[in-house]
Amino acid sequence: MVNTKNLKNDADINTVVQPHLYVICDETKLDAQGAISAPELMIGLLLPGNSKKEMHYKYDLEQIAGVLEYWIVNPENKAIFIYFLKEGVFVGQHPLIEDDRMESPLFTQLDFKLEDIFN
Repeated sequence: MVNTKNLKNDADINTVVQPHLYVICDETKLDAQGAISAPELMIGLLLPGNSKKEMHYKYDLEQIAGVLEYWIVNPENKAIFIYFLKEGVFVGQHPLIEDDRMESPLFTQLDFKLEDIFN
């Protein structure tokens, strides 16, 4: 079940959010101004002052929009939380920490040690 308690109305679903990084593989999802549809991969950084927004509001918006894979990166704790869309609902993987190896569920070519990006 999608948590929509933070969404005021349908207009909020069309709200443009500013991701830290996103990947779009389908060129039809782009126009001259940028993305016109949900990206396949969205990556958000937890930074001082935005944690609440990333952890709740953006999570809900990305899930409703149909983002296939959503990462929340916590640079301070050197951790990544990975969610992938399954039947319209985000499913979370075990949180990854600095000593772990990252393997993307959607982009199988993304396979790296977290210590390589946090150090």
